[in-house]
Amino acid sequence: MNGPTGGEAVGRLELVHTFTGPMPTGVGVSAGGRIFVNFPKWGDEVPATVVELRDGREVPFPDQEWNDPAGDDDTGAFVSVQSVVVDPADRLWVLDTGSPMFRPTRPGGPKLVRVDLDTDTVAQVVSLPADVALPSTYLNDVRFDLRRGEAGLAYVTDSADSGPNGIIVVDLASGTSWRRLHDHPSTRAEPLATFRPVVEGRPFLERPADGPPKPVAMGSDGIAISADGSRLYYCPLASRRWYSVATDALADRSRSDDRVAATVMDEGDKGGGSDGLETDDAGRFYLTSYEHNAVLRRLPDGGFETLVHDPRLLWPDTLSVAADGHLYVTANQLHRQARYQGGEDRRRRPYALFRVPIDAGPVRLR
Repeated sequence: MNGPTGGEAVGRLELVHTFTGPMPTGVGVSAGGRIFVNFPKWGDEVPATVVELRDGREVPFPDQEWNDPAGDDDTGAFVSVQSVVVDPADRLWVLDTGSPMFRPTRPGGPKLVRVDLDTDTVAQVVSLPADVALPSTYLNDVRFDLRRGEAGLAYVTDSADSGPNGIIVVDLASGTSWRRLHDHPSTRAEPLATFRPVVEGRPFLERPADGPPKPVAMGSDGIAISADGSRLYYCPLASRRWYSVATDALADRSRSDDRVAATVMDEGDKGGGSDGLETDDAGRFYLTSYEHNAVLRRLPDGGFETLVHDPRLLWPDTLSVAADGHLYVTANQLHRQARYQGGEDRRRRPYALFRVPIDAGPVRLR
């Protein structure tokens, strides 16, 4: 199979669902196979920012009321959701940016919401205060380690393109949260001098309709926890490098910022820009590669392999390892949005949710 990106397809990419309305970003899959998807409010008409896929339909989840906020500061409804993640205890967490159209956040909007999948009801709302979710903050992705503390910790990336980036740590028992690696170089977008992304054969830049192009400035985006829980991996959207930091340091509020930063490791060049990261219980890391219409995998020995490469993977965004032995990935043509195309929306519906078998014999990259 050949396509506009060139080269043969690699891996067994299976179409799960197509989207003819707003563009999706996040996907989460429960242990029983329930699939949840979200649509951030970036300009499309979004009837529901969180849905469950049921018999081919997109059903507002947990109900329509939770998808009808009264304003950007509504603590009792989803304002604009960027990520949905099923934690190790099989609970759905909804990461609400509180920032439709990338507007400045207001207290009450940025939050983590836990939904009990046995009853499909909201069981917990963790609002992030104004000194954690800054006005410029854009909450991007979240991972959970339930082995720490009374109820576990959550780690959230702040990928703001007009303010400081960083990692937000949330204590799920108390609901308290704090910022780490605030504006640290490892969390920031790289300049064009060191990272010049190319997607579908074209330089990937912000191209306003009425001004000169400028570099994409989104920082810490993809996030994943190592299998042993000792390190948190993350990557700026505008970079081919990725980094890790000791989770002991992130979790210890008594440590100074400098001592936390001292545990950061540069994990090297991962072969392309990535939006999403994920891990599995075997200690393997999965990395989307939006420059190459691919998903790569790093093995415990440090080697890389291609899990899937397919021209249909137009901007692979979010990854979710599921109990059914598949890796789920959304493809949403993000790079074709008007803000990157001189004001012209070049996206072509439908968008897609795919999956690929995790152990399908991928091709090793030497």
